[in-house]
Amino acid sequence: MTALPVFLILGRMGKERAEKFADRDLLFDFYAELLTEHQRHIFEAVVFLDCSLSEVAKEAGISRQGVSDLVRRTEEQLYAYEEKLHLAEKFREEQRILTAIQAVCAGGNRETALPAIQKLTDELLQLTAR
Repeated sequence: MTALPVFLILGRMGKERAEKFADRDLLFDFYAELLTEHQRHIFEAVVFLDCSLSEVAKEAGISRQGVSDLVRRTEEQLYAYEEKLHLAEKFREEQRILTAIQAVCAGGNRETALPAIQKLTDELLQLTAR
C-alpha cells in the first residue's frame, strides 16, 4: 500500500477541515507545555502519531471512550488558551507582515519600498507591543 500525497489527502478533507487541523497543530505547538504530561502523551499519540484509540487506551490503562474524551477536551483546552492568549493569532499576523516585507524588498523599487517597509515594521512593532 502506498501513501497518498498530502495534497490529495487535504483536497479530500476540504479546505475548512484542513485549516482546522493546521490550527490545532499550531495551537499544540504554542500551548503543549500548559497541558499535563498525560494529556500531551495521549493527544500526541492519537493526533500526531495516528495511533488508534484502542492502542492508546490499552497503553494508558483507560477505556477507548476515556481516550476519545481526553483528546476532545484537550483540543477544547487548546482553543480556550488561544482565546485568552492569542499567541497563534499574533504569530500568523507576524508571518503575514514579514512575508509582505519580503515581497516589497523583492519588488526592487527603492523609492516605494522604504515607506512600505516602514509602515509594515510599524505594524509589527504595534503587534508585538500588545
